[in-house]
Amino acid sequence: MALAAVALLVALLFAVVSVRRWLFVRGGGTVECSLRVIPEEGAPGPWRLGIGRYRGDVLHWHRVFGLRTRPRQVIHRRGLVVSNRRRPEAGEAAGLPPDAGVIEVRDGDLTVELAMSASALTGFLAWLEAAPPGFPVDIHQSE
Repeated sequence: MALAAVALLVALLFAVVSVRRWLFVRGGGTVECSLRVIPEEGAPGPWRLGIGRYRGDVLHWHRVFGLRTRPRQVIHRRGLVVSNRRRPEAGEAAGLPPDAGVIEVRDGDLTVELAMSASALTGFLAWLEAAPPGFPVDIHQSE
């Protein structure tokens, strides 16, 4: 009986996470991207698999395996600084998509790295460059 209850709970959680993901992707403007926070001092945090949703002038980032409907990170296009673009290092490539590119962005005091496929990264950079006139966006391309 207890085993059946645990199996039912796991199936229910899987269904909730799947429906949540479907609701995010259904509206369009989404991209699979991993994120890790870069603290001012110390080692970077772990990579977390997620979904980015473009909402006007912000990118909402949600964890893939979560129950929250509110974003974990909000990245604002206004004042965003793209400071580095690189290929994943050997130790981190195993947890990222095969063709992933990594881009470091600063939004105020928040510094994160985003790992996306090449096409998603191109879309992200196009989103930045399509900012309305007067939006301070600083892109430093280095590889």
